[in-house]
Amino acid sequence: MIKRFLFIVSLSFLYIAATAQNSGTIRGFIYDKASGEPSIFTNVILEGTTIGAATDVNGYFSITKVPAGNYTLVVKYIGYVDLKEQVEVKLNQITSKKFYIEKNSVNIKEVEISAEKQEAQKTVKMSVTKITPKDIKLIPTVGGTADLAQYLQVLPGVIFTGDQGGQLYIRGGSPIQNKVLLDGMIIYNPFHSIGLFSVFETDVIRNADVYTGGFGAEFGGRISSIMDITTKDGNKKRYSGKIGATTFGASTLLEGPISREKKPGGSSSSFILSAKTSYLEQSSKLFYKYVSKNGLPFNYTDLYGKVSFNGSNGSKFNVFGFNYIDNVKYLAQSDLGWTQNGIGANFILVPTGSSTLVGGHFSRSGYKIKLEEDAVSPRTSSIGGFNLGFDFKVFKGDNEIKFGIEGVGFSTSFEFENEFRRKIIQEENNTEISGYLSYRVNLGFLVLEPGLRAQYYSSLSVFSPEPRMAAKFNVSEKFRLKLAAGIYTQNLIAANSDRDVVNLFYGFLSGPDNLQSRFTNEDGKRTDVKNPLQKSNHYIFGFEYDVNKYINVNIEGYYKRFGQLTNINRNKIYEDGDVTKPETQRKDFIVETGDAKGVDFVLKYQKDRVYFWAVYSLGDVNRWDGFITYDPVFDRRHNINLVASYSFGEAKEWEVNARWNYGSGFPFTQTQGYFLSEDFSNGITTPIQTGNSNQVEIQYAALNKGKLPDYHRLDFNLKRIFKFNEMSTLEVNLGVTNIYDRENIFYVNRITQARVNQLPILPSLGANFTF
Repeated sequence: MIKRFLFIVSLSFLYIAATAQNSGTIRGFIYDKASGEPSIFTNVILEGTTIGAATDVNGYFSITKVPAGNYTLVVKYIGYVDLKEQVEVKLNQITSKKFYIEKNSVNIKEVEISAEKQEAQKTVKMSVTKITPKDIKLIPTVGGTADLAQYLQVLPGVIFTGDQGGQLYIRGGSPIQNKVLLDGMIIYNPFHSIGLFSVFETDVIRNADVYTGGFGAEFGGRISSIMDITTKDGNKKRYSGKIGATTFGASTLLEGPISREKKPGGSSSSFILSAKTSYLEQSSKLFYKYVSKNGLPFNYTDLYGKVSFNGSNGSKFNVFGFNYIDNVKYLAQSDLGWTQNGIGANFILVPTGSSTLVGGHFSRSGYKIKLEEDAVSPRTSSIGGFNLGFDFKVFKGDNEIKFGIEGVGFSTSFEFENEFRRKIIQEENNTEISGYLSYRVNLGFLVLEPGLRAQYYSSLSVFSPEPRMAAKFNVSEKFRLKLAAGIYTQNLIAANSDRDVVNLFYGFLSGPDNLQSRFTNEDGKRTDVKNPLQKSNHYIFGFEYDVNKYINVNIEGYYKRFGQLTNINRNKIYEDGDVTKPETQRKDFIVETGDAKGVDFVLKYQKDRVYFWAVYSLGDVNRWDGFITYDPVFDRRHNINLVASYSFGEAKEWEVNARWNYGSGFPFTQTQGYFLSEDFSNGITTPIQTGNSNQVEIQYAALNKGKLPDYHRLDFNLKRIFKFNEMSTLEVNLGVTNIYDRENIFYVNRITQARVNQLPILPSLGANFTF
């Protein structure tokens, strides 16, 4: 496979060399004139031709293989005035441009050219959703605040476990198998304990790419999904910001120039600061007394800051940092708290006289969590380390070559006590080094994207070659077939107990040494466990169909084969030193395998004032632990999301949004019974007949054979915008979460049998003043 890949890449380079003659290149950046912020996904075309490109997340475009001559270059973006400029393309030379576009005061209902449609035809776009703040605000703003977590819940293949303690499960992968990047920095926990909110401020986000599978060679170190978030640079023209308050919490944002451009298109620097906090535990005693007299137990505080230095040719350097804190006190069950912080830098370099774009990043981040439960020793986990990398993009017309290197180093610490009162403690240091190469070649009707990632886990002395392949066949202008496949590995495992009805504890472990050496497959054959890596193969096939200008259908079928997974050993009852006992009863960790398969259906309708999004996901996830096949706690067969948004009023100053979600019940392990345990501290002389133990132990039923009730919820939001001038607006939100007060189960206390539900009907009111 690797030899075939190298052969394809060699042919690709020959193709580039053959087509690069007798032509020139136009490259540059597009910016919003009002703020200086890059204008992403903007069309740049040569008038009267089919030659063009769309800007990336940095506002960068590159049009290569342009025959020498004079052209009219046109910049088009929805809601902005078209910009035209005469350009001269010279033989084998690069023409660099920088454009500033301004908003159109006239309401444009339709545009002839869509950057999204062009990208759909020229790139594979397999299992990826591109999200902007505008998209996020189309979802009902639960608690009066638009948030990325709320938008992610409606994506195809994504499962959330609920309003409280919710985590993100993507196409059969657990949270530990999802990699979250913030400007290249690894974020270890992107969601707060109240599953309605992420750690990210919506108005700081420029773009978020969510890959639910089949992602390319530039991403590695996780076996299920990637969430790649890019943040804004801060307003380069003037000081601006936002102040907001809701019944759930408050937020503030401030941005502006540090040094302004001395001439149009010159160098500059800017900053952006954001802070948000939840006071729900306090405000709920006033607004939501019917939920709990003690208030809803959620508090968090998120701080983020960034400074950007921008060069006259589009090169830039950013420094950023954050501190996220989460605390929750479930009076009937547990107290949970975690902190997360980091600092990092990244840059983009635009070399003179080259069509190559150079990027790089360096960061350090850390995460600590502690869960305290009644009558059980606390669970603790921490992870911290660095990651750095350099990336290179070479543009050749519609073709693109990407290559780079990355280094990751981290340490983990973990302490856990299983149901047999055996403590599992691990502390590890790990280093990963990787390199990648991918090439996208656009042949018109066919788009190919082969890639190869070489991942070396130095702490394990394990080398993992990981080929990737994606392709799209444009059957017609409206109908497109696509596929993707790849091999993926990682050296992190979850510190969760899969017997928890709700996984509150989100901890980290690295590939352990204390792992069984042989594994029994489902067919009864035994195989050697050569290393502790998590492993998966992805196979995805689907199609896109543009019904008309306004309706698009996307269907994808997927299969993820988890060839090796590591889990905490639920069956450990002996110390590891007793070699006379089976490994499955004395090792801290065991090996599992698994499958995830399903189909995701997406229907999208968008025209003028109306937006409608319908998602249906059918999934099936299972695990084999060497003895039994079981369904993990996040295995949801059916998941439906319906989202509708409508703007009305002369200036679209009113907006109404609604979202309905249905999910079939999750598996869980039922309680079989109870018994009083003895600790046998006196060995065989322990008086078990006359002893007076008061330690209640739980006898569990078969693993995850129970089913929780179905989940469904309707959210509604009404928004009114008051515009004072071009710079100042007031947005007022009235929302209702769980509008028909569905009693969705959260968990059942195994000792008292008391049922605790997810959030009931919660009306909310919020206001945001932007200046």
